[in-house]
Amino acid sequence: MTVARKYERLQTLLKEMESAVIAFSGGVDSTFLLRVAVNVLGPEKVVALTATSPTYPEHEFEESRALAAAFGVRQVVIESNELDIPGFARNDRRRCYHCKKELFTLCRDKARELGYRAILDGSNLDDLKDFRPGREAAEELEVRSPLLEAGLTKEEIRQLSRELNLPTWDKQPFACLSSRFPYGTEITPERLVQVGRCETFLRRHRFHNYRVRYHGETARIELAPGEIPRLLDDTLRLALVEEFKGAGFTYVALDLEGYRTGSMNEVTP
Repeated sequence: MTVARKYERLQTLLKEMESAVIAFSGGVDSTFLLRVAVNVLGPEKVVALTATSPTYPEHEFEESRALAAAFGVRQVVIESNELDIPGFARNDRRRCYHCKKELFTLCRDKARELGYRAILDGSNLDDLKDFRPGREAAEELEVRSPLLEAGLTKEEIRQLSRELNLPTWDKQPFACLSSRFPYGTEITPERLVQVGRCETFLRRHRFHNYRVRYHGETARIELAPGEIPRLLDDTLRLALVEEFKGAGFTYVALDLEGYRTGSMNEVTP
């Protein structure tokens, strides 16, 4: 099926829903879904629900606010308490299930309050290739994934986003900060702040594809291979080491394999 046909299919699916609450993070997928939903249904029939928590960096939240305002759509901001969920805090392999269940429950409650028919998320076809326990939570709470239903891949969503002049068309992938921890390592507010501070340093120095993985006393930095040479500059390297040690790490390591999504899924506790 061509991208154009998939896009038509997406619009048809949304039109049939009549009204929707969309789990909105401000990332590539949820931004594209929100824009198309507003175009199809009108802003009065769409709500963007954004859950804030220590796992969601402030700069990501601010970007989501700016996008919702630009689309003229109502954004509902709700504080999520996933760190109070034992399975999430202890970081078992179903961590994403616990988080998504919390998020989708908030979406369901808001949809019921408003009388909106559908609850939507931005999952796409490529998400089926990775370990995604959050899909189970979506099915349990009858959350629909119209991008997935339309058969759209990440690359196709970027292509269509560019055609719609969305600023997120080339935004780098972002996963919540809890994904920086190996399964079995407890997630705490303090550790999230520690990792977040280090990633802020990388963002401030204009790195684009990066992750700071938490391994106790060691921070393992993943960068896109093309960005690794920049870190070999002595001035930047020493500033980074100072910042990371100031955040609480004893050792700072660079992963020579480079940035890759889901690298924590490579190790089973």
